[in-house]
Amino acid sequence: MARRKPHPIVDQLRFTRSEWLRALEGVSEKDARVHHGQMNSIGWIVGHLAWQEQRYLLVRPQKKMLRKDIQTRFTTGGKMSTPVLADTLAAWREITTASEPFLDALTTAKLLRDLPMPTGKKSGQTQGDAIRRMTYHYWFHIGEILAIRQMIGAKRLPEYVGAIEAQAPYRPER
Repeated sequence: MARRKPHPIVDQLRFTRSEWLRALEGVSEKDARVHHGQMNSIGWIVGHLAWQEQRYLLVRPQKKMLRKDIQTRFTTGGKMSTPVLADTLAAWREITTASEPFLDALTTAKLLRDLPMPTGKKSGQTQGDAIRRMTYHYWFHIGEILAIRQMIGAKRLPEYVGAIEAQAPYRPER
């Protein structure tokens, strides 16, 4: 039996994650701790995206909380901090790895379901809305990470958008 391709919106999220990892290539621990004014550090940004992944793909749809520390330290509007990049990246990898079976199982019908709040109340946001918001949120932070890296003098930064036609081409849902 042939394995079903993931939904196109999942392909786009996965491509975006790979572009985000490209933006992080070569970031030193020292550079990941730099703050410019009110901008968060790169280490915090990594934790923040781990928080959103956990919230939208594990906590709200599946009631799974892998990393309570991520849930409390990196929420939107949370306190500025300077975490260790290796720690936040390890948390991000743990959370995204745990979300893969869920993403693989998504269908259009599942994407159109309401994504309940942790309290169980309806949110008015579908799973598809949440994945689209998360994808766009990654792109926002890709730009921010590259801006921080430019301000600290990094050279030879990746250019965007990468090989989307090869890695996540447009395809209609089947």
